[in-house]
Amino acid sequence: MRPFHRTLLTVLVLAAVPLAAGAQTLYKSVGTDGRVVYSDKPPVTGAVEKAMKLENLPVSVVPGASPAPSPAPPDTTQTAQTTAPRGDVVLYMATWCGYCKAAKAYLAGKGIAYRELDIDTPSGKAAFKQLGARGVPVLLTNGQKIAGFTPQAYDAVFAARK
Repeated sequence: MRPFHRTLLTVLVLAAVPLAAGAQTLYKSVGTDGRVVYSDKPPVTGAVEKAMKLENLPVSVVPGASPAPSPAPPDTTQTAQTTAPRGDVVLYMATWCGYCKAAKAYLAGKGIAYRELDIDTPSGKAAFKQLGARGVPVLLTNGQKIAGFTPQAYDAVFAARK
């Protein structure tokens, strides 16, 4: 096998391997009353219309950001800064990030109040580093951390707010 083909094959195999650690799955189903229901648990009755993995969403990679660190023992000060209080919405973003602009437009269009942390400011940079993310946007709400942006993923996260 030629070196080029071997390299191409290696890249394709590595790209096909999903990184499922810490992935969240959301299930979309239709209730007996016709309402669309999103849940992190499969429905007891009825069929799953769609299962969505909230992983590998489009992000703008932050130069110099390292991949998420290995889990450390719980530290109350770190936990308080990397999770949003119940009901709060926190968006880590950068002014140069197109996905961040789309996420902000989504939140504004839905009338969802949120706190914005610009990772290019000293305080935002420190908080982002502690978060351990590699790209923006990162949304924290109701105990969930969503790295990246797609309207479908945000719809699933905010469906319970209606």
